[in-house]
Amino acid sequence: MRVIEIEGGSGPAEALRPADRPDPVARAGEVMIRVHAAGINRPDLLQRNGVYPPPPGASDIMGLEVAGEVETVGEGVTRWAVGDRVCALLGGGGYADRVVVDARHLLPIPDGLDYVQAAVLPETVFTVFANVFEAGGLKAGQTLLIHGATSGIGVTAIQMAKAAGATVIATSRGADKTAAARALGADVSLDAKTDDLAAAIAEAGGADVVLDMVGRDYAELNLKALKAGGRWVVIASLSGAKVEIDLMRVMLKRLVLTGSTLRSRSADEKARLTAAVEATVWPWVISGAVRPPVQATFPLERAADAHRALEAGDHVGKFVLTA
Repeated sequence: MRVIEIEGGSGPAEALRPADRPDPVARAGEVMIRVHAAGINRPDLLQRNGVYPPPPGASDIMGLEVAGEVETVGEGVTRWAVGDRVCALLGGGGYADRVVVDARHLLPIPDGLDYVQAAVLPETVFTVFANVFEAGGLKAGQTLLIHGATSGIGVTAIQMAKAAGATVIATSRGADKTAAARALGADVSLDAKTDDLAAAIAEAGGADVVLDMVGRDYAELNLKALKAGGRWVVIASLSGAKVEIDLMRVMLKRLVLTGSTLRSRSADEKARLTAAVEATVWPWVISGAVRPPVQATFPLERAADAHRALEAGDHVGKFVLTA
């Protein structure tokens, strides 16, 4: 099968190169998927640069989500059959023609969605559900503040929060992205380049939950923005991970600061999340309420171009590799 490898194990986008490897084999409890589309995520860039290695036992090939057809079913798998259209959360291996995955980590592709649309769902939907709804406890009638609102995670968070009956305050950079966040459903869409974010968020009533992908530069803003009992959920730290916090303010507001990664969770925990996502989020996907936009697609052999496009930061939504 064709795969994308990283020359020397890490490096710039130019280090990505097509290669051939033997097809994987589905063992008991696994299925092999013929990949039609693979979502590209920022952790892929980190892995390429040598700072986010795959967990033990995972493929060294990049790619955390795919959509395709079930090609082989391992012993003991009863839900899935050859030919089923599925998308899946992976620990790695998505930048390839075929991938083997724990059968418990698959979801059916709803009618009306093509493989490209389905490929952008697992990593972002799982991340938002685990962090915003489980760790952050977002409920209908509450307000979610999203930083980086036009990223793959951001656009998915806007749609999921709105589907759950929450109010969304979105921050992004530039008039085009601000307009895009508003079009996706954000109730308040702020331009981090020109708006007084603290004043505008306060005028909007503050936030019950903050989904933070920025880190250090927005720490003070988040402390101001959160209402009493608010939850600050960190899933990335693009501006830096070292932050100085006034704990007295945390105590006085009764705030919760939490964060997580998805890739390193156990297979059993990912299976639990898959079932929860199918029960809670998949009805929103089926109804069309959650359909993260795709900025562009690239054939598998042009993975380097896709990485460069993601690094440029001018996108709304996600990039996808196609077979």
